[in-house]
Amino acid sequence: MKARSKYNNIKTIVDDIKFDSKKEAKRYGELKLLERCGEIADLQLQPSFTFKLNETVICRYRADFSYKEKGLPIVEDCKGFKTAVYKIKRKLMLAFYDIKVFET
Repeated sequence: MKARSKYNNIKTIVDDIKFDSKKEAKRYGELKLLERCGEIADLQLQPSFTFKLNETVICRYRADFSYKEKGLPIVEDCKGFKTAVYKIKRKLMLAFYDIKVFET
């Protein structure tokens, strides 16, 4: 019997890419379509952001997607459950990078 995931998500493969959930895989398909139509550009999967203070790495945050919309950087995370750690990292993104994380 296969063990359940922590948040009951179902891993899904699209374009030979393994996503942590069906929701994330679906959003990837939507973003790929928007990119093909020219609505967004520079779609990246799982971009990583480092939070450093005085040359000390505090932590890292890996989002689900990043892209540019009308030239502005967008960082997006597909969330079903918002952990305390995620909430802190979302605030750090705003403080360090001046980027608001959009949740889908």
